[in-house]
Parts: sequence; C-alpha cells; structure tokens
Amino acid sequence: MRLFNLSLLLFLSCTLTLQAQKKITLEDVQQLGAFHQKSISGLQSMKDGEYYSSLENGNQIVKYSFKDGKKAGVVFDLNTVEDAPIKSFSKYFFSDDETKILLTTNIERLYRHSYTANYYVWNSVTQELKELSSKGKQELASFSPDGERVAFVRDNNIFVKSLKFGTESQVTTDGKLNEIINGKPDWVYEEEFSFNKAFAWSPDSKFIGYIRFDEREVPEFDMMMFKGEHPSLKENSLYPSPYVYRYPKAGEKNSTVSVHVYEIKSKTTMNVELGEETDIYIPRLKWTPDANEMAVFRLNRRQNQIDVLMANPFTGDSRPFFTEKNDRYVSEDFLDDFIFLPDNNYFVVNSERNGFSHLYLYDRQGFEVKQLTDGEFDVTDFYGFDSKRKIFYYQAAKESPMKREVYFTSLDGKKAGKLSTQEGTNKAIFSGDFRYYINYFTDLNTPNFITLNDYKGEQIRVLEDNAGLKDKLDQYEIAEKSFFNFKNSEGTDLNGWMIKPTNFDKSKKYPVLMTQYSGPNSQEVVDRWSVDWNNYLAQEGFIVVCVDPRGTAARGEDFRKVTYMQLGKNESNDQIDAAKYLQTLPYVDGDNIAIWGWSYGGFMTTLCMGKGDGVFKAGIAVAPVTNWRFYDSVYTERFMRTPNENPDGYDDNSPLSYAQNVKGRLLIIHGSADDNVHYQNTMEYTEKLVQAGVQFDMAIYTNRNHSIYGGNTRLHLYQRMTNFLIDQLK
Repeated sequence: MRLFNLSLLLFLSCTLTLQAQKKITLEDVQQLGAFHQKSISGLQSMKDGEYYSSLENGNQIVKYSFKDGKKAGVVFDLNTVEDAPIKSFSKYFFSDDETKILLTTNIERLYRHSYTANYYVWNSVTQELKELSSKGKQELASFSPDGERVAFVRDNNIFVKSLKFGTESQVTTDGKLNEIINGKPDWVYEEEFSFNKAFAWSPDSKFIGYIRFDEREVPEFDMMMFKGEHPSLKENSLYPSPYVYRYPKAGEKNSTVSVHVYEIKSKTTMNVELGEETDIYIPRLKWTPDANEMAVFRLNRRQNQIDVLMANPFTGDSRPFFTEKNDRYVSEDFLDDFIFLPDNNYFVVNSERNGFSHLYLYDRQGFEVKQLTDGEFDVTDFYGFDSKRKIFYYQAAKESPMKREVYFTSLDGKKAGKLSTQEGTNKAIFSGDFRYYINYFTDLNTPNFITLNDYKGEQIRVLEDNAGLKDKLDQYEIAEKSFFNFKNSEGTDLNGWMIKPTNFDKSKKYPVLMTQYSGPNSQEVVDRWSVDWNNYLAQEGFIVVCVDPRGTAARGEDFRKVTYMQLGKNESNDQIDAAKYLQTLPYVDGDNIAIWGWSYGGFMTTLCMGKGDGVFKAGIAVAPVTNWRFYDSVYTERFMRTPNENPDGYDDNSPLSYAQNVKGRLLIIHGSADDNVHYQNTMEYTEKLVQAGVQFDMAIYTNRNHSIYGGNTRLHLYQRMTNFLIDQLK
C-alpha cells in the first residue's frame, strides 16, 4: 500500500511538473499580451487632493477616495445625458473649478504625440453637453484657467471658444499646411523636444502666449504610400500616393520661430522680442504664477546655451532672466524641470554643472539660493514642490545606476530622506496637493507592484499586485534574468544583464543574441521585470545578453556625454568588447554570437557588423540610421553639431563607411512610411552592400512607420527575426 501511494505521488508530481512546463509562444508575446503587466494609469487627482477620478467603460468618470479607495460618486455619466451626441470618449480634462469637462472622441493619430479629435464640453451646472466646434476636427483643446473659454488649434490656426456665448474667435489666420503653424510644434520639435502644445494660457486667463513656426524654407520629404491598408487609396488605385511633410535634416534649414501674445479682451496680438539671432529654438513657454510675465526659453542652434527671457505680455518687450550653459549640450531635462514655485519667490532648475544632474534653487532675481540635491548620482525625475509642507520630491539613481528611488528634501534643508522602501525601480505620481502618491515598484523578479502612500511614505493600501500574472507565470518555463558587469578594453566598467536558456547546462555551449539600444542617455540594463521575446529565445536555446555602453544614462555627465561629436564610436567599441568578453565564458559558443537593435540600436548593429571583424556571425538592424546626415537637425546636432562643423564625426562613424567590411549575415528591416528614421537610410546602406558584394537579407513593411505595427505585422516581424536567428546560429 505504501509503494502504491509513493507511485501515485510520483505520478502526480510528474503530471504537475509537465503542466508547469508550458512554453512561451511568439503569439503570447507579440499578439496576445499573455504577460502584460497590469498597471494604474489615467487617474486624475481632484483639486481637493482627497479624491481622484478615473474613466470607466468609456462613458463614465468616477470619483474615488485616496484614503480608503472607496467609490465616492460619479462625476459624469454619458448614459444619463439625454440625446447625447456621442456614445463614448477616450480622454477627459477638467476646468480648474471642476464644473466643466472636456471630452475627447474620434482621435486620429498624427505623429508621436499629436492627434486630431472631436471635443465636447460638459457643463455640470447647466447639465448640458455641447460640441466644441462643428467646423472640423480640433487639436490641443484647453480650458482657460477661469473655465470661461477653450483654446484649440485647427488647420494650423488658433481659435478661442467662448463657453458663455458660444462664439468662436480666430486668433491667427495665416496657418497653412507645410507653410505656417500656429500654436503647435512642427515635426522636429514634437519629436525631439517632447511636446505637442505650443501655446499657453496666462494664469489670469487674459492672454494666450503662442509660438509660430514658419517652415516654408524647411526642405520637404516625400514618402510614397501604397494601397495596402492605407485609407486614402482606393481599392483600384494603380498609383501610389506621396505623403509630403517638412523634415529638417542635420545642417539644413529649420523653421523660423516667433513668439506672440494674444490679449483676449482687445483681440490684439503683440510680438515678443527674441533678439537678433533667428537660427534658434523656442522649445517651451511658461507663465509666472502672478501672470505678470511669460518665460520664453530660447535655445541656440548648437544647444549648449538656454536663455530664459521674461516677456511683458502688454508690450512684447523681453529681458534676459536666466542662462544655462554647457560645454557640450544642455540636457533636455532642463526644460520641464524648470518650475516657478507657487509663491513666485523662487524657481528650480536641473543642471549638470557639477558633473551630475542635480536640482538648484534660485530666487526671482535670478540668484542661486542653494543646491537642493548633491552627490555622485543623477536626479532622474523631478516630481515637484509641496507648497504647504515646503518639500521637494524627486527620483534618483543614488544607490545604483540600475535602480531608482524616490526622495524628498525640504526648502529649509532640515529634512531629507528616501520615501521608497523596496530596492529596485520606483516611480511616483503625486496627488495635486502632494498629500498622497502612487508608487510603482518593479525589479527583475517582480511585476508592477503598485501602492498608495501618504506624503510620509507610509503605505495606505496595495492598488495592484499582479497576483493573476504571477499565478500564470507559474505555468510557464521562464528563464531568469541576472545582472553582470565587466571591463571594456579601455578599463571602463559596463553593466549588463543575461538570460540563460531554460534547463541551462554549464557544460554545454550556447549561441548568444546581444540586444541593445545604446542611444544617448538611454538605459536598458535596469532592475525591472519583463517577459518578452528575449525569454522566448532563451526557451529556444539562446543566451540573450544586453549591455549598456558608454553614453547611456544614470552614471554622470562625463559617462553619458563621452559620445559627443562622435556618435557610434565608443558605443560600438563597447558592444564589440562585450561580444569578446562573452567569448571567454565557458558556456558561450563564441562562433555563434549575433547582435540586434531597433532605431539607434539598428544603427549600432550595422556599425558593429562593419567594425567587428567577424566577432558577430549575424545581425538584425530594424529601422537603422546609417548616416547621421540623414537624421533630423535637433537630435543629431545636439550630439554632433552640424555636418559642416564636424564632417569627420559624421562619416568616420557611419555604417556607410564600413559596409564593405561587413562579415556575417545581416538582416535589415524597415517600414516604408517611417517618418522618423527614413527608409532612405536602408536604401543607401543596402546599395553600399550590393556594390561591395556583401550578401544580406531584407524585409520591408508596407506603409508602416518607425514602430512597424498594425494587423499581423508585429507577429510577422518577430517570426521573421526568429527564423533568421535559428538559421544563422543554430
């Protein structure tokens, strides 16, 4: 009887083990979202700081208590609106007093941040839902601070709708496609300065400051759109249709920008004085809390000096207020981390002046009061200032460049400390009055663990623990990720992670895929959880490795800016060194190492394949830059200056210059409608390969942009890459 029971237990144990050895499929990671982490997004803190709101079912805005999480009421319910003109909405925005709500519907994406939409205004006092405008789709609809008006952009012009009288006033009249843009950025500003609204209401609702872009001298770029699934081409179209837009490549003419202030009452516009130099950028406008002045951020073309000008809205006169300089370039973080404190007596800047990103406090006369954060670490996010408790909150990589913590420091310097309690990657989103914050935690072994905390860091409750995902993971055979580091050929420590095959046997040798991005101030080697294509490949017998080379984030200014004037040189050297290091490991098949990457990572792949002297047996480059002369002015010149100033930097580190040296097999992939990294990059590079007699593989995705997705596209793409790796390495 005991023997029978033992046999039964062994049988059940084996059965359970087999059930637990479920394998990851490509469909799981590319179509089904089988390992998608639940998160908390779309929450909006209510003005009182006690409640937050959330969009539910596409037709309700529900209010919840921060303190206990209980439902406190329904702020808006579309189902209760009689003869409602819409059935659902995807976004919403409150007026400052929360009596009105802008509802966003029928969104059509334009570029990375921008979209057109139909907006509706709900008035909770009159219980009326009205269309914002019936004259065409709008962009960037925004309440005035007093809630009496809404400003928006349509057809490159700014309009103001009076909600009291229902009238629509046109602020600008010269807007025209591919010529003049008012109130929203051109393509390169949106992509590289990370914003999509180029107008700002004054706090007293009396003025609108806006940027005007004259892009008539910016060279045009044409992309051919094929029938495929393109909505503008009919089924029987015999000819493709060109899509034309303005795109300034490195060294080419940018939009000429000007700044203006429109007064609501008089309907007059003042031109703001910007100085004599016209080859400049205006990447931000910000009003002072008292509405007496508008701060205009003027950045020189080389991007190593930002001047903050204070403009008088009544006259347009401006005066220099603050200047930030850098020997190489001013970090983009400066733009959004520059804030005026609510009392208007101080402002905060993020500067790299001591070799690391840190926060500094200034008075309104422009004199430094003190350094708020200090040490050999980078502040990686600035959350803001609690005006009641006089506390600043920020995120930093203080304990390790691969981790993130949430910290605080007081205005008087007497209080400082860490709010986050778990070691890994922590990110905070604070309520409007900083009374509460939501902490997003993850590490290599923990999916999103999201908690609500008070301002002291005390956990109030768990919002999401991804317990369901953890239960699902128990059903799969998933290889673990671990960190490692090594020294490159110049003695610099580099960080990496590695995923070894499931059922790893140290006596065997495995092929390796190196995945990387490698771009300036980016970071892939971070203590966070994921299960994706990398785990699928590990399951199929590959070792997957990622190394962050020099030039990446969270290790100080000198480390991330070592690539200045020579993008690609140090990064590719480091990736080649990483491959050579891996060849020394006893369980690595040194003759079967591949490298792949997307965008900057594709640039890195093509460069490494040309410089690696055969260390890589194969490579996959998706949407690669193949010469920085082909890329946009703002991003490229920030790190390289113009081609005229730095011709060797552009050409000495261009994959075009190494095409004849490519050893191993290369798969190059691009979307034919990539508005960011143009298909031109791949065409010019592959022609170099052809003329050099280098065989390669190629895949082009019709009408797909830089992200290459839609329909069956992503699954097809990853199946193609998987098959290529198996063919080349196994």
